[in-house]
Amino acid sequence: MEKKRTGARSTSTSTSTSTRSTSTRSRDRGRATRRRLIEATARLCKERPGAEVSVAEIANAAGVFPNQVTYHFGSKDSLLVHAAFLGLLHDARRIERIGRQAPDAATFRRNIARAVLAMPSLPSVARALAAAVSKPELAPVVDRHLQLLFRQSERFAGRIVDGRGWKARRPLDVETRTFWSTALGAVLLVRAGAHGTVADLDLAGALTIHDEAEPG
Repeated sequence: MEKKRTGARSTSTSTSTSTRSTSTRSRDRGRATRRRLIEATARLCKERPGAEVSVAEIANAAGVFPNQVTYHFGSKDSLLVHAAFLGLLHDARRIERIGRQAPDAATFRRNIARAVLAMPSLPSVARALAAAVSKPELAPVVDRHLQLLFRQSERFAGRIVDGRGWKARRPLDVETRTFWSTALGAVLLVRAGAHGTVADLDLAGALTIHDEAEPG
């Protein structure tokens, strides 16, 4: 009798382990599919800036079925938001490399501003922000990515300030939010038809990071 109970427990444990293993593999496949969809969309948007990208084209580029878009993201618009911010975060890391090469704070502000305004991901992010205004269900997705951008930029600014002995005239979280809000706002204004271009903007003036050699 005892042998039968032991065998039953062994079978139950084996089944439970198998179920967990299957569940883990399913989650891993799901994450891999989401990643392929986001990366494929980001690539298509970069290759065809301003052009409309269809669900069928995205699915084909990612090597999945079109219904996977709605299954994993709910809508194409949500996927476009994820892809736009993936491109922005990649661009932001390149901007950090440019910033680290600056010999002084004035050059740092100027080079960062110039590079940000030339980022290829900005138009896609501007479209994502505009979509979130008209479609409230996208707002949490946009906010989540913006918070990630702000945190990443704040950490970078902190390393620069501490490593170089520079200073900022306001808290670094405010510094980074002000800077990115100015940059993204400028792109939105231009896309909305405002006269001028982002080149007319003194984005460097939105940064207060300075060194001891500068007055004030």
